[in-house]
Amino acid sequence: MKKKKNMITAGLLVVVLGLTTFFSTLCKVELPNEERTSPEEKRAVFFSYMEIEKYFQGVGEEEAKTKIREIVTFLKEKNFNMILLQVRSFSDAIYPSKIYPMSKTLTGIENSEYPFDFLAYFIEEAHKREIEVHAWINPYRVRNNTDVQSLSLKNPAYGWLGTNKVKVIENQGIYYNPASIEVQDLIIQGIEELIDNYSIDGIHFDDYFYPDDTIDQEEYQEYQMTMTKQEFHLAQVNQLIRRVYETVKKKEGLVFGISPEGNIDNNYQRNYADVKTWLKEDGYIDYIMPQIYYGFENEVKPFERTLEEWNDLIQNDVVLLPALALYKSGLLDQYAKSGSAEWQNHTDIIKREIEASRKIPKYQGFSLFRFGYLYDDTENQNLKEEREKIFELFK
Repeated sequence: MKKKKNMITAGLLVVVLGLTTFFSTLCKVELPNEERTSPEEKRAVFFSYMEIEKYFQGVGEEEAKTKIREIVTFLKEKNFNMILLQVRSFSDAIYPSKIYPMSKTLTGIENSEYPFDFLAYFIEEAHKREIEVHAWINPYRVRNNTDVQSLSLKNPAYGWLGTNKVKVIENQGIYYNPASIEVQDLIIQGIEELIDNYSIDGIHFDDYFYPDDTIDQEEYQEYQMTMTKQEFHLAQVNQLIRRVYETVKKKEGLVFGISPEGNIDNNYQRNYADVKTWLKEDGYIDYIMPQIYYGFENEVKPFERTLEEWNDLIQNDVVLLPALALYKSGLLDQYAKSGSAEWQNHTDIIKREIEASRKIPKYQGFSLFRFGYLYDDTENQNLKEEREKIFELFK
């Protein structure tokens, strides 16, 4: 009798365990094409030197700190969790640096005094609200004009004027030579300074790479018999990217990401950003944030097709965070050909792009360009409606 009772109990246990496993498995089933959202989704926004100049230049300490708190509180309330803060846009710094002068975007005049550590306070307030801060750097750009008189004596580019390490490019600006080892060392030293002194969450580069084809002519002479100019340019950028990655990885938890141009071919023909290598081989980047600044109706580069092209390039563990063109809302997109009026005819493009991106295997978040379009008062009705639909998406 006891044996029979034990057999019945064991049988019931098997049935219960089987049902538990069945329902547990059922709960884990992921429906096809269903949006994948999770607390890990990165909801980022670019905060450029233009915002820094607009909100903080010439502003006193208390007013500036109040504005920082207001900005990060706004992002928290709208459920954003990552900000790409442009800490170095013109061979300068928005923080006290032993390498670069204080940025004129904060002070109006390069290398002037600023009343407090802007970056430290920004990070502190952002982290209180669980918002990541990634230090956005333009590694090669010194100026977006040719005014060498605006360079302070502390700017590293000033001491290199007249050498092949820096070039003044007519109608374009002043740039460091990507093929110069001294330039690469300078960039690495600047990143080490940031990592050592600030609790940033990542380092970020955008799409400003090679400024022209002749800036490295002297260095190329040694290699012209073994590689094309394009191959040489790509190799110089790759060398820097590898070095940055190695530097970043010295600090646990820190990540390195890049926002290349959305048109993959242009990265090779104009910018010499070897995105295919970065998305195939390890040791370059942690995330890719291509500037897919296109609408769904763009005749040349439709959004969904371009997004899939980027996703298909990824053969390693790099995650995809597409950058989206909030700034186009309500405007004519002159390069979209037959789709040029799309941003004027619709007010839910960004919302739909986020929803479409969530269905992509390598997706882990997105970023909007840029903060001012998300935050500032505007008479652009399309933009008003566009951002309200974005906010609704995260409620």
